[in-house]
Amino acid sequence: MLTISVADHPLLVVDAFVTRFAQPLVELHTPASILELLEPQAHAPICSSDTVRSEVRALLRHGGFKPAGRSKPASEYLHAVQQEGNFPAINAAVDACNVVSLHSGLPISLVDLDRTNGALAVRIAGPGTSYPFNPSGQLIDVGGLCCLFDAEGPTGTPVKDAQRTKTHDATRVALSVIWGTRGLNGRTEKTGKWYRELVAEIPGAVIEPVTLA
Repeated sequence: MLTISVADHPLLVVDAFVTRFAQPLVELHTPASILELLEPQAHAPICSSDTVRSEVRALLRHGGFKPAGRSKPASEYLHAVQQEGNFPAINAAVDACNVVSLHSGLPISLVDLDRTNGALAVRIAGPGTSYPFNPSGQLIDVGGLCCLFDAEGPTGTPVKDAQRTKTHDATRVALSVIWGTRGLNGRTEKTGKWYRELVAEIPGAVIEPVTLA
């Protein structure tokens, strides 16, 4: 069983699980029940709100990070894309992740576990910590932000995941990390339960627990 070390944090509530797919992601179709939830008028069992967005931003600001502009929480970016009516379907793993983050209002990292190196830990990034987040090599400075680290540096954050460990066509094992906050009592657990239910709809997907230590 995978173990992730989580440093003490007065606000952060982490939930995580591993999904093993029966085929590479490029060969899997996203179930229609998941794609329907990407539509602008879709109804879900959990909904975001201004309060949720405010509490998530407070979580990200705790270490000194400024969650605004291009560094806003990933869940806010998804909401903006949905309102524009052109939400892209990518693959089964990413689509399920996007649906849950969109409706819950909580940022979620999705990492190809086979691309990580060494032990995993969640902690606040030090000043000047940065990494490429897209194929063109564009950098983001995540100093002060809570991040998932492996031996090579940040892999996932509530804003943008590192390019080097993102899922891709050949991904077979993915790690999902939900970035929740104590300011939204019980929301992380509710979100995690629904997320697992959606992932279980992907043919052949096997969900494995993660130990948070």
